[in-house]
Amino acid sequence: EPRRAVPPGRSRARSRGAAGAALLPSMLMFGVILASSGLLLMIERGILAQVGPPPLHPPAGPSRRDGRDSPAELELEVLRDTRNRTIRALCGQRSMPRSVWELPPGQRRTVLRHLLVSDKYRFLYCYVPKVACSNWKRVLKVLDGALESVDVKGKMDHMSDLVFLGDMKPEEISYRLKHYYKFIFVRNPMERLLSAYRNKFGEIKEYQQKYGVEIVRRYRKNGGNSAGDDVSFSEFLQYLLDEDVERMNEHWMPIYNLCQPCAVRYDFIGSYERLHADANHVLEHIQSPSFVRFPERQAWYKPVTAETLHYYLCNTQRRLIRELLPKYILDFSLFAYPLPNITSEFCRR
Repeated sequence: EPRRAVPPGRSRARSRGAAGAALLPSMLMFGVILASSGLLLMIERGILAQVGPPPLHPPAGPSRRDGRDSPAELELEVLRDTRNRTIRALCGQRSMPRSVWELPPGQRRTVLRHLLVSDKYRFLYCYVPKVACSNWKRVLKVLDGALESVDVKGKMDHMSDLVFLGDMKPEEISYRLKHYYKFIFVRNPMERLLSAYRNKFGEIKEYQQKYGVEIVRRYRKNGGNSAGDDVSFSEFLQYLLDEDVERMNEHWMPIYNLCQPCAVRYDFIGSYERLHADANHVLEHIQSPSFVRFPERQAWYKPVTAETLHYYLCNTQRRLIRELLPKYILDFSLFAYPLPNITSEFCRR
């Protein structure tokens, strides 16, 4: 359930004071990355010092028969290799959790309630809001016989006819984590935030009332008359900056916190940028029936384009973006997404 925005009476200092007493997990991880042989810098330069076993995530399709991969295929292999090496480097640190049982109770509850189960096809899928999770839930419902087709019209019910790992007993959870195929889909962090902002504050009245009204009151002078449908992107980012990561709504909580890739060893990390190719790879791996396909994008959906992201980032205070990055730095680094370019030269283009 969405959590109500921080009341106007709660000061920014109080929010930051609580964080000072117990550092946010994302900030702790940020320190781990910086201490891990300059991992961020190496990612940006496309290199990693540590060399490990072959990538966890196999190619989504066969190589060319002549043995020469196309530039796109080679780029994909480099991306997957970078992600695998980065995850191994971070998750190999002594302070990192090795299983969900080593996580604090709150973090364990979060990941277990985001892991969807298919006992019939023996897989676990960690759903990430704003990364095609509605379509994946449709696929799960079709695979389990609760839905006739992925093309069935109507509002998506995100709770019924789905099995959540968190509803199972500890021994049942451990068995599935050990023996089932596990996958996750990721997305550029800033693109995901912009998608959540445009959808929730531009289209969903419930979010406008539960979050928008309080955000405007908190960050805008004389904002008491707002209906919550006019939240600016800067106000939204300021709200995220002041919010405790562990208490964030799932639509803008970092992927790391939602799915805990150190505590859960995922067999495949798909990306929003290669959604259909990677989804088809997963469906093939789990041996789903041939009639089950990943749904096409809905006609009403308004995608976040590179131009749209450029516009919003370049019309936002750079300070906000710089200060917000530590909360999402693990999503950028672990999944090999470039940090946002907000230089004056780039924004003049």
